[in-house]
Amino acid sequence: MIYFILYIFLEAMISTNISSAIGGFATFGEIIISAMIGFSLIANFRYTFFESLSALNNRTISIEEFQKLNAFSLLGAILLILPGFFSDFLGLLLQFSFFATLFARNVLHVNKNDEYKNFNNKGIDDDVIDVEVIEHNTDK
Repeated sequence: MIYFILYIFLEAMISTNISSAIGGFATFGEIIISAMIGFSLIANFRYTFFESLSALNNRTISIEEFQKLNAFSLLGAILLILPGFFSDFLGLLLQFSFFATLFARNVLHVNKNDEYKNFNNKGIDDDVIDVEVIEHNTDK
């Protein structure tokens, strides 16, 4: 809830300052252009989805990374559609995986070690100790 209130506050302050500096027509143009970019990103989302699905199939990315890349790309496109300068800035940043990862770690508190635990160990749990038991039959 605090993030939402902070977002609304920053959106109002930044949008008011920028729109008063550049004028009404330029603000209207920016809103239309960013919405068109957001709609085109959503329309082409299936291509980026299949690219990341192919990378997941080739095991170049983990399942968590696949989910994160697709979710943040879609969220960024939606933020570009919404009017406002701060949402457009966040939407553009979320289109890049570096900033999406940074956002996930700092805001959503996703730990990198937890994220790649199962992918790097290929399903082996760290809490399990492998033991081989050899019985010697002493009854002869």
